[in-house]
Amino acid sequence: MEERKIIHEITPLMGKDVLYIADRRKKEFTYPIHNHEVFELNFVEHAPGVRRIVGDSSEVIGEYDLVLITSPDLEHVWEQNTCTSEEIREITVQFDFRMTEESLFARTPFLSMRKMMNEAQKGLSFPLNAIMKVYGLLDSLSSIKEGFYAVTQFITILYELSKCPGAKPLASSSFAKIAVEDDSRRILKVKNFISKNYQDEIRLPQLSDIAGMSPSAFSRFFKLHTGRNLTEYIIDIRLGAASRMLVDTAQSVSEISFKCGFNNLSNFNRIFKKKKGCSPTEFRENYHKTRIII
Repeated sequence: MEERKIIHEITPLMGKDVLYIADRRKKEFTYPIHNHEVFELNFVEHAPGVRRIVGDSSEVIGEYDLVLITSPDLEHVWEQNTCTSEEIREITVQFDFRMTEESLFARTPFLSMRKMMNEAQKGLSFPLNAIMKVYGLLDSLSSIKEGFYAVTQFITILYELSKCPGAKPLASSSFAKIAVEDDSRRILKVKNFISKNYQDEIRLPQLSDIAGMSPSAFSRFFKLHTGRNLTEYIIDIRLGAASRMLVDTAQSVSEISFKCGFNNLSNFNRIFKKKKGCSPTEFRENYHKTRIII
């Protein structure tokens, strides 16, 4: 099997730097799948047909693509795929804003930005209307000579994005190893139970008992609160965990299937292909890796 290397990138952002901006015109994507310690906002223009992989998310992009990633462990890459454009533009902004409780970003005006940064641990893809709102600011960012003004303009970009609805998380929580969060105490208790017990059979009465509701009322409450029914949510947790095991271990597809709570291999293969667009074996072959430091 051909191994696909995931590079842990040492970025040019060093020491007391705050931003690294790369504004490139190119004909193809050649950089391998990678991750890095610093945060990244990546904009791609005029590259329809490129495949964007972020964690266990794989999508073919259109004319415009804008993604924010704030996890040091989340692998990502933009691959050439079927793109034939010779006028690709890519603007990559790598930045190091520590949003600790002691920092300026912990203050009230930055609340929406902090929320967005937290969500972007799974990768966030922004809709076209959000991209168009910040397009002019992104377009001129690399031409700003004074560092202070570049930083303030970039913060404005992040703030405007944080106020736009419709940003879509990319990687699953279980693949990205993100802690379960929720603003409903009942739902959070249920989510925590599922994340600890997804390998086992999980029944609706168990979960409704945890929430202190009748099964029918809990089912309605869960869907209203999460936008997904309970079965879909459990399947997504299991698939994320299975995808991570396919990437990180040499265990057989069959072993992974049963360890992640699927009752038989054919069922696992069918659901995986329906959700991910490829079989578990194909996913592993496309994603197989050794970590190297450069």
